[in-house]
Amino acid sequence: MDSSRTRTGGPGAERRIARTAAAGAIAALTLLAATACGPDDTDKPNAAPPASSAAPVSPSASAGKPALPGLPGGLPSLDDLKKWKYDDWDKWAKQHVITPAAKGFWDLQKLLQAKPKDPVAPPQQPTDDGNDPLPGGVQAKAMTHPYSQYPVDGKVFFDISTDKHAVCSATVISDPQHPGKSNLVWTAGHCVASGQSGEQYSNIVFMPEFNSSGAVSKGKKAQSEKQFAPLGIWRATQAISSPQWIAEGGETGSAASQYDFAILKVENQDGGSKSLEETVGGSVPVWFNAPRDQLSITAIGYPAAPPFDGMEMERCEGGKPSRLSFDKTRPPMEVIGCTMTGGSSGGGWFALKDGKPALVSNTSIGPEDNTWLAGPYLDDVAANALNYLAKRP
Repeated sequence: MDSSRTRTGGPGAERRIARTAAAGAIAALTLLAATACGPDDTDKPNAAPPASSAAPVSPSASAGKPALPGLPGGLPSLDDLKKWKYDDWDKWAKQHVITPAAKGFWDLQKLLQAKPKDPVAPPQQPTDDGNDPLPGGVQAKAMTHPYSQYPVDGKVFFDISTDKHAVCSATVISDPQHPGKSNLVWTAGHCVASGQSGEQYSNIVFMPEFNSSGAVSKGKKAQSEKQFAPLGIWRATQAISSPQWIAEGGETGSAASQYDFAILKVENQDGGSKSLEETVGGSVPVWFNAPRDQLSITAIGYPAAPPFDGMEMERCEGGKPSRLSFDKTRPPMEVIGCTMTGGSSGGGWFALKDGKPALVSNTSIGPEDNTWLAGPYLDDVAANALNYLAKRP
């Protein structure tokens, strides 16, 4: 189900809000929910998405559970969605089947052509009673080569169309069903699918510790795949994003951004018995429903829009997060000061839990002046999505 259509952002798109490189699509198994198309108003802050007569009804809604009136796809209420069981997620996810990238598809030429694809920024800060003042800029700092400090981080590459390659950032996360042997990767929802327009991105791969040696830094050309992908190329075989992103997501920051996350299940394109976690040397657990007031966040990513070039892993010490919301019925997003640009989308946000790093969010949106980043608050919906994909064969 590769998409042949391309959504373009117009001049200056690389400076626009969502840190999207949009990746998506995934493997011969399942992924994303049925998407529904709606008028442009569905992308505007606080706009109520109109109903779509062409939109399929979600499993829970069709089973008689309450649906939110006017929501594309007939998605259930947030309270019902948090109660979805494995079968609910499975019925929803099976509506899409996607093919993994062929071995050798991603050569250096395609990697260097990959660009972040940023949606248009909202005209102003969302107006909601739960919002805090936006933080000031925190300068991103390049990580030192080799990237042994954050071996769980890397880049996601994918195709928007046959000749349009794109890029995001991502993190190796712990698998609750396979401790010590995880093949799961966390990124942004817009790095898996376009949202309500229904486009599925293809040929998704994850490269942990991309350019750890600096082989492609400052315009250098690597001589072998091993130089820029030292821990291999891991192609996505399955993935899942939030129903909210799939039903409502678009090219403008919106209420869908408050659930802008996705999880990939990957395999080594070269085969072998070692899992991604064993190959990388670790993973990070996801901390769901983390207490906001106790967090001090470090964001990691590979920003690719100017003044960055996408070759370097960068970090921002964002500190305690602020809150930003487009829809006060949903958990407010986390916001930190950070100058990272497009391409950092999907990159992990870390905080210490019991003295060890845990993932608490991912980069989703930011402003044209690149002074802050916002990421979704990971609640029970995200936890249930992870548990579903971890259990799925």
